Order: sequence, then structure tokens, then C-alpha cells
Amino acid sequence: MSANKITVVGAGHVGETCAQRIAEKELAREVVLIDIIEGIPQGKGLDQWESAPIEGFDSRIIGTNDYEAAAGSDIFVVTAGVARKPGMSRDDLLKTNAGIVGAVTREIKRVAPDAIIIMVSNPLDIMAYEALKISGFPRERVIGMAGVLDTARYRSFIALELDVSVRDIQALVLGGHGDSMVPLSSYTSVSGIPLSQLLGQDRIDALVQRTRKGGGEIVSHLKTGSAYYAPSAAATQMCAAIVQDQRRILPCAAYLQGEYGFDDIFLGVPCKLGAGGLLEILEVELTEEERAALTKSAEAVRGTLDKLQSMI
Repeated sequence: MSANKITVVGAGHVGETCAQRIAEKELAREVVLIDIIEGIPQGKGLDQWESAPIEGFDSRIIGTNDYEAAAGSDIFVVTAGVARKPGMSRDDLLKTNAGIVGAVTREIKRVAPDAIIIMVSNPLDIMAYEALKISGFPRERVIGMAGVLDTARYRSFIALELDVSVRDIQALVLGGHGDSMVPLSSYTSVSGIPLSQLLGQDRIDALVQRTRKGGGEIVSHLKTGSAYYAPSAAATQMCAAIVQDQRRILPCAAYLQGEYGFDDIFLGVPCKLGAGGLLEILEVELTEEERAALTKSAEAVRGTLDKLQSMI
């Protein structure tokens, strides 16, 4: 099962890698890569298509500067925006990326009014909110990629700590996509064994803190860019869950309407993804400490949203 067309907006590292992953997994008959810089998406798209005979995929990759090529797309993965530099927070990107995402969303609404938007641009929760409001789409069709990435980082760090396979680690990271995110140690296990039986609280706390700083850790190494392998893998996993109607339970940024006691805000929560996008938000029981941390994270997202609205 695959989509007819999936469009990736932004041909930077995240976008180009995402397009390649989607094509290699044959999640759509046609993968469109859009960017405003002339020649960049065309060249990258052609290069990727020329890898098809070697990798053995038949998804056609098209690079373009024209949204008409994306008309009728089932899904848009939005990666467009300015990447973080060392010392720069996701909030520093606020006004610039809001303008970019706003323009992209208007084009999506024009050429594919029934599409699903997966937002990747930072600050993630705020950009998803902008896309929802500008598009007028129902919340089921505007979802943020955050928790899948943050949970993958958490799981990868646990695997290193315990010297076990990442496949055996189950975990959830909720909240905003930033330093206030909430890795839930009470829902973290290794082949069903609670993490608390395998690690002391001090090591768990250290892993939680490393997860919160995971994106910044990579930025500090790269100096002139930010993460793209794991973010593109996360967005691709969400695409697969939707186009193949997998009904996966994945932590994603969803627009809340009373869930977890929050309203009119995007926040990372457990979501069921399938045909049509967001099928259900699952409300899980939280410890008192986790509930307080989620509230703090929601307040941080709300504060950034208020900051953006004051700039407009």
C-alpha cells in the first residue's frame, strides 16, 4: 500500500534525506522535492532517481521550484526554514521560519486542499500551529514530527547505556519539542522490563537530560548545521504509518482540544496514526512529577506562541 504522491518541501539536508527514504521505501508512486532555490531540487531529485536502479525502487522523484508539480499530493512533509547554528535555540528561528511556513502552507492549501501536513520545521510546535490556523485544515491533517525523533534519541541513548538492541526498548517522550520535553521513565522498558530495574535513578536522570539536549549536542558538533538523519527517519516513519494505515501509536505533536487538560496548543502526546492522519489521541496516566513536567512544557510552548503573536 502506498500513496499516489508525497511532497517534501525544503531540499536541505532534512528534506533531501526524507525524500530519499520515502522513495526507497516506495511509500508513494511519485515523490516531489520542492525548494525555492533554482536547480537545487532538480539536481538532487535527478541524482536520487538515478540511484533507483541500484537500490531497486520505482518511486519517481521529481525536483521542482513549482508547487503545481505537487498538486493533489496525499502528504506534505514540511522541512523548509533556517537551520539552527551553535548557540541558537529553536525559538531564535521563530519569526523567520513562521514567515516561511506561512507561505508554504498557503501553497499547500491552494494545490492540495485535502492533503495531510507533517510539520518538521522548528520551532516545531509553533510551526504546526501556524500551519493549522493558516490552512484551516482539521487537526487530523496537521501533525508535528517531534516525539518520534525525541523518543528515538532517548531509546538510542538507553541502548548505549545498557549495551542492548534498540529494537527491545520501548519509550515515550511527550511535551514540546525543546529543552522542556518530557521523557516518561515510567513508560520506558527493555523487553518489558521497567528501566528502573536496570538503571539507578541518577543514570536515568542523566539519559533524560541528554535526550532534552539531543538536538543541541549534534548542532555543537556540526557547527554549521543541525540533525537530519534521525529527523528524516522520524518523518518517514510517520508517512509510512499514514499511507499504509498501520495504526501505529507514535508520540507526535497534535493540536489539543482538552486532552491532558490543555486547549488550543500543539504538544507531543501519544497518537494513533493511520489513513487520514491523526486517528486518536491516547491519554495515559502520568505520575505527579510527569504531570508537572508536562504542564511546564506546555507553558513553554504557550510562551513561544505568545511571543510570535506579539511579533506579528
